[in-house]
Amino acid sequence: MWRYILRRLLMLIPVLFGISIFVFLLMYFTPGDPAVLMLGEGAPPEQLEALREAMGLNDPFYVQYYRWLRNAVRGDLGRSLRSKKLVTEEILDRLPATTELAVAAVAFAVIVGVPVGILSATKPNSWFDNLAMVAALTGVGMPVFWQGIMLILIFSVHLRWLPSSGRMGGLEYLILPAITLGTASTASIARLTRSAMLEVLQQDYIRTARSKGLPRRMVTFRHALRNALIPVVTMIGLQFGGLMSGAVLTETIFAWPGIGRMIVDAINNKDFPLVQGTIMTFALMYALVNLIIDVTYALLDPRLRLVYE
Repeated sequence: MWRYILRRLLMLIPVLFGISIFVFLLMYFTPGDPAVLMLGEGAPPEQLEALREAMGLNDPFYVQYYRWLRNAVRGDLGRSLRSKKLVTEEILDRLPATTELAVAAVAFAVIVGVPVGILSATKPNSWFDNLAMVAALTGVGMPVFWQGIMLILIFSVHLRWLPSSGRMGGLEYLILPAITLGTASTASIARLTRSAMLEVLQQDYIRTARSKGLPRRMVTFRHALRNALIPVVTMIGLQFGGLMSGAVLTETIFAWPGIGRMIVDAINNKDFPLVQGTIMTFALMYALVNLIIDVTYALLDPRLRLVYE
């Protein structure tokens, strides 16, 4: 298992290398002059040229990329063109808020989606199954911005139960953003859990367990659920990675001080170092989440441990 984990970690190197080239190319050919952004459009040409020379902007592309990559390997992602702070510090300041929101959204999706999927599979074509699947389809198709605004109007404006924006440290500030961000994931997880459970419940070993007189609950949760969870774990991992990088609308609606809002502001301000550093951070986290998913497979299915060993 440890050899497998080490191999997967080594495989991250070429993946991140390819992403870094793509991101640097994208930023390199994006219109805009960092020197003008830093000094202003009214700066004298001599000062602009001196700043470009000092920042190495007159060097060829491959020289600039090599310099950036060398510093990035050391943990130095440059400085923000706007705030003049280190990009690493900017990301670390905002990362806890986005991680907190993504974890809460995934927790909400799992706590609601998995039980609903299990109950729907154990009672197929019942009123609960039909109602759950209609709700799941609605959750998948519901726009995030509309849902967030509706939750604010209902629970913040009319009922005054929960705050409408901000992150002051209390759990009440996290509830509405987490529900908004996690609704689509909840629907996807519920549908996949139902599908996986229906397939597993029709297997021969499940019929054998039932014929032996084992309690229905034991057959469902001890024998069927464990095998049905493998595709569900994949979905959960992918949803978490997607929520980390796709929380832009939710963070904007609820004024949540996370990376999503930061990268939108950085793109609008053409803050190239901050955009590059944020995208690379997202790529690294996504790759690590996929590694955790693969390791979880072995814990759920002992047969996979032989492959890893």
